[in-house]
Parts: sequence; C-alpha cells; structure tokens
Amino acid sequence: VQLVESGGGLVQAGGSLRLSCAASGLTSDDFVENYAIGWFRQAPGKEREGVSIIYNSDGRTWYANSIKDRFAISGDNAKRTVYLQMDSLKAEDTAVYYCAARYTSRWPEDGRGNPMNLASFWGQGTQVTVSP
Repeated sequence: VQLVESGGGLVQAGGSLRLSCAASGLTSDDFVENYAIGWFRQAPGKEREGVSIIYNSDGRTWYANSIKDRFAISGDNAKRTVYLQMDSLKAEDTAVYYCAARYTSRWPEDGRGNPMNLASFWGQGTQVTVSP
C-alpha cells in the first residue's frame, strides 16, 4: 500500500491550500470498508499530532480543536483519494503534513481524545508553510 500526498506549498496567512492523499495497492472495497484515513502534522521541534480523520465506510470525521471550522476533510472513494481543504491558514499551521491509513473502524485515541500516531501506512509528507 502506498499513500502519496500532494498540494503542499507556501501561502500567506489567511490563504488556502488543498492537500490530497491518493492510496494505491488497495482494492476499492477494502479502502472503503476497512480503512480510516488521517491527516497528521509535525512542526519543527514538536511532536506529530492528529489533524483530521475520515472513516471511508460511513463518512464519520474527527477534527483537532485547533483547526476546527477552518479545515475540512473529504474523500472520493472511487478515486481512493482523501482531501484536506485548509482555509484561513495561520502561521502556526506550518508543518509537514502526513497522510496515514489505518485498518480500523475506530482510530485509537490518547487520554485527551486525540488520535494516536498509530497507522498501518504513512505517506512521505508534504510541506505546508504559512507566512505571517
């Protein structure tokens, strides 16, 4: 299984970007019925953190509080692709964004309800830089 991210780049604060995560090596049925896709990010000097999760089978989503109402996750199951629309970007959103896939109906959470960095597969990451 491979996950390939795209769409990162440099944008001014207040701008928008859309990240894509294309999955290959999975059948469409497997992708839809058995996998959740998550976006995580890691800023310099910080731990990787969960940003958003989508469960392909029923469209359930989860968002980190820091990006709620600014980011939107969506999926195109036929294309086995998940998108992260990022609006009203802030300098603190600067990070490497990673796509992750987990064979699960519920992504494991830490004690604060955030998804843990436990994935079946990871993408290579895409840099998002937001200038002040």
